[in-house]
Amino acid sequence: MHTFAIGSRDFLLDGQPFRILSGAIHYFRVHPDLWTDRIRKARQMGLNTIETYVPWNAHSPAPDTFRTDGALDLGRFLDLVAAEGMQAIVRPGPYICAEWDNGGLPAWLFTDPSVGVRSSEPGYLAAVDGFMDRLLPIVVERQVTRGGPVILFQVENEYGAYGSDKDYLQHLVDTAKRAGIDVPLFTCDQPFGTMIEDGSLPGLHKTGTFGSRAGERLEFLRERQPDGPLMCAEFWNGWFDNWGTHHHTTDAAASAAELDVLLSAGASVNIYMFHGGTNFGFTNGANDKGIYEPTITSYDYDAPLTEDGHPTDKYFAFRDVIARHFPVPPETPARRSPAPESVVSVAAGAPLLDVTSTFPAVAVPGPVPPAEATGQYSGFFLYERRLRGGGVLSFGEVRDRAQFFLDGAPVGTLGREHGEGSIVLPRGGLLQVLVEDQGRVNYGPRIGEAKGLVGPALLDGTELEEWSVRAVDLSSLDPFRASAVELPAGSSGRGGVAGPSVSFGSFEADGPGDRYLRLDGWTKGNAFVNGFNLGRYWSRGPQRTLYVPGPLIRAGANELAILELQGSATRTVRFVAAPDLGPDEK
Repeated sequence: MHTFAIGSRDFLLDGQPFRILSGAIHYFRVHPDLWTDRIRKARQMGLNTIETYVPWNAHSPAPDTFRTDGALDLGRFLDLVAAEGMQAIVRPGPYICAEWDNGGLPAWLFTDPSVGVRSSEPGYLAAVDGFMDRLLPIVVERQVTRGGPVILFQVENEYGAYGSDKDYLQHLVDTAKRAGIDVPLFTCDQPFGTMIEDGSLPGLHKTGTFGSRAGERLEFLRERQPDGPLMCAEFWNGWFDNWGTHHHTTDAAASAAELDVLLSAGASVNIYMFHGGTNFGFTNGANDKGIYEPTITSYDYDAPLTEDGHPTDKYFAFRDVIARHFPVPPETPARRSPAPESVVSVAAGAPLLDVTSTFPAVAVPGPVPPAEATGQYSGFFLYERRLRGGGVLSFGEVRDRAQFFLDGAPVGTLGREHGEGSIVLPRGGLLQVLVEDQGRVNYGPRIGEAKGLVGPALLDGTELEEWSVRAVDLSSLDPFRASAVELPAGSSGRGGVAGPSVSFGSFEADGPGDRYLRLDGWTKGNAFVNGFNLGRYWSRGPQRTLYVPGPLIRAGANELAILELQGSATRTVRFVAAPDLGPDEK
């Protein structure tokens, strides 16, 4: 057993000064078979600690559930950190931001409009307690005081940028301590204005989050906390990307110089991100500061270790800086080698609307319902209603992208990013609206908002009620496989795929190994390998490839499935030698 404490100027491990050299790895963004590799490469860079958030909505996708299987096995992740001889920092929120869907807060929580957000509202606190009751035992038994790796535990997350409800923060502190958390508690906030004071409580260690002007930021932090060790809890050495923009990068030498300033000042650090990973499936978040901007599938973050787990120039620059201050291991990881290349053709497909029409429907007698009425909280939803005639159909808002069909024929698309809310319908018939939740806002006042079609739904000014809505359940592709038929022959074997549809192809492999899927000629949708949802692709870019973690690939035949929303100009995709995350900003 060990002790960990906060001294007058240092963190103290067993009474001795201990500088935290941490790197952020989100276990839920990395295939679990690759956790050890990523943790080891952090140690090889010279780090001694791994930090992670905990995504409440992933662990509890529905009320009264708590999953710890597969990529959600936090206990196993922390045990692997310990096995590598490293310490751990756990940041369970309950709000995490992290460019993650809804900032980690479960969407089901806000189907009750009376529930508060990040506040001491009783309904919200009760739900938080239910989450913590199941989470905290996993962390408590893995604290350094009980022979585990956990040395620090965070209360909320950059709360000073959102609110200043001290009763809420105190409730989180009391809950953690009552459950047996006895390592130091801390908060993190940006060193601006009153955020540090608003986001913390007396007795909690305060840390800063920043990526530049390190000396100035540390001085700001010291003015507000005269005693205790200085720490940057998020040293932003890269950034995330949104669809339709460039791939963000930061200069390796400049970032390394800032890290040197931090370490020279005697500060501890958590590098955010050390390894970003991937927003698999529908897990990406979004930002909305007047314009809705969903985050891409890759969470590479221009981190020292790439999305697929390889060292960059930044990795070695950081390692050199750390080596000036602390010993580093002699071994270093190898650079990326080319992945297998091949061309894969899809040969069969199923119309998405036809298959989805067999899924259970929720009929709502009143105004157009939110997508949450289905009990599914991400992905795609199909709204249906029969119309006697055409006209201008408008909605209060579309969240986030809606494709309109009359008797199966496409009539147009509306997108939230462009503020579009109305469409002309040429006639009546069966109206079907396929709505994509492109990611819930993860930062700011729009956290917790509903998805789908937002009323009122007006046809030439008259409100349309009595809608039905179906969840497009993609947890299994079996219904689509069962309905798939051979694609019609195109000219000389060429031709595209009509959307929305799910198409299937197969490819051979010698065994597990990373792949990079390139979808040139395809428009928008999701791709699956052996049933695993790799995430979203979109011709808007910036990213041009999807990362396929090696453990998903098996020896022999493998299945590729593509959910294409609009339509493609080709029936082929390519596995290429290396990832392409798009052009950098120059």
